[in-house]
Amino acid sequence: MSRIRYHAAARELAGVADEQVAHEGTLAELRALLATRHPKLAPFMPRMRLALDGELAADEGRTVDERSEIDVLPPVAGGAPTEDEDEPREAVPLADVRDAPLSIDEVYRAVRHAGAGGVCLFVGVVRDHAEGKAVARLEYEAHPTLAIPELRRVLEQVVREVPGTRVAAVHRAGALAIGDLAVVVAASAAHRAEAFAACRLAIDRLKETVPIWKKEHEPSGAAVWVNLGDPE
Repeated sequence: MSRIRYHAAARELAGVADEQVAHEGTLAELRALLATRHPKLAPFMPRMRLALDGELAADEGRTVDERSEIDVLPPVAGGAPTEDEDEPREAVPLADVRDAPLSIDEVYRAVRHAGAGGVCLFVGVVRDHAEGKAVARLEYEAHPTLAIPELRRVLEQVVREVPGTRVAAVHRAGALAIGDLAVVVAASAAHRAEAFAACRLAIDRLKETVPIWKKEHEPSGAAVWVNLGDPE
């Protein structure tokens, strides 16, 4: 029996967080099977990413057997992962997801060094509205094993594209109140142009691919997962 884990909006649509499914075949075939098992999830399945045994699966022709563990991951903010490459880790001194309050100083210190003539910071803060609706609080859910490696991969890709930079980022998970810090990104370089470019790339790419999901809670008690989109 393969173990299937559902996250964030996928969990709510499936109505189950974890289940055992008898399936031996490809990931693509399993995707179709899960759509059949969970009618509410089915219209959204084309937008879900699958992870096989702790790794995001780009090739859905891969084989699933009774020992496999599969994660069903809803979209985060659009986009698709880019190819993975190696990068010296000193260029990315800090990449973390945590359920404790964030420190701007910690992220700033992570990228500061004697050769850095410019440091650019982005701080994402929970606001009290979204798309014309009032927001009472936010809830962030991060994949327990994939979020931090994917965040590091994103930052390493940024320093490859903007040479000579050092980039760090920390994202919050859990329940956040209005005014809380949701994400802090910092980039340093010898000159300001590269620092600005790397910081902008880092936050944009982070929002595209890192498996962290945001749920907005309205004062009325209604709540919605952001960027789930319409059924396909």
